[in-house]
Amino acid sequence: MRAIAFTFGTLLLTYGACSFASNEGDKLFAPCVACHGSKGEGNATLNAPAIAGQDAAYVERQLRNFRNRRRGVDKSDAIGAQMQASATAMIADDAAVTKIASYVASLPKTINAKSAAGDLRNGNNQYQGKCGACHGVTAEGNPTLKAPRLTGLDASYMKRQFAHFRDGVRGTDPQDTPGRQMAMMAKTLPNERDLDDIIAFIHRQGRPK
Repeated sequence: MRAIAFTFGTLLLTYGACSFASNEGDKLFAPCVACHGSKGEGNATLNAPAIAGQDAAYVERQLRNFRNRRRGVDKSDAIGAQMQASATAMIADDAAVTKIASYVASLPKTINAKSAAGDLRNGNNQYQGKCGACHGVTAEGNPTLKAPRLTGLDASYMKRQFAHFRDGVRGTDPQDTPGRQMAMMAKTLPNERDLDDIIAFIHRQGRPK
């Protein structure tokens, strides 16, 4: 009985700690709501991507990249510069970064309300040939390879980030190894039409059939 009581007490303490961390993450996320939405659903009008349900390690890495000026410092990335300034001013320290990332990861994953148009067959072929090995067959992401989930992201955000990787705006910092790998891959896609088709394919993933 003592062992059972101890185990139950341990579970209560663990649950209480997790609940406290979740509540703390919720509060720390409050400044992000204005752009990313209360549920992390994003706002394409404000150029803010959906982040809900994204892998915690990826969110944490990107917040650290912004705070450490590994991202959002190129003169042609005005939107990234806004995020870089916000992440620096509104997030107190590394502990807060971790709590925000954990909270974001706990939010229900987003699904694109409206799919982008494109050739799904070509999109599938191009995606599986260029992207699937890292981002997953259905664009679900792969934390082991540090590749984020792509489903739920709006077309304009994906096109903008792809261009940034391709043009050397993002993924150039020596300490951003995953970013540098993506930058190299971005240079292998032949044209914009293929990118549009890839995005159309990604938007079909995770949706009811």
